[in-house]
Amino acid sequence: MQIKIDIPEAIGQQLIAQWGNLAQRAKEALAIEAYRSGSLTSAQIQSLLNLSSRWEVEEFLKNSQAYLDYTESDLEQDRQSFQT
Repeated sequence: MQIKIDIPEAIGQQLIAQWGNLAQRAKEALAIEAYRSGSLTSAQIQSLLNLSSRWEVEEFLKNSQAYLDYTESDLEQDRQSFQT
């Protein structure tokens, strides 16, 4: 699925200058928020961001501070997702 967002050109150029690949950063921001809200599991984050291992997912989530509300239930759900 493709999603298009419109932002002012000057802001887009500024963000590209600071972040590089703006589309990837937007996808990462979406992934972080979806994970924090419980909408996606870490296995789904791995697929969404094309990460090669669960360890890359863990590093991404840790660096993103997405574990703010990580619970024992989340851990169990992630374990089950990775076993399939």
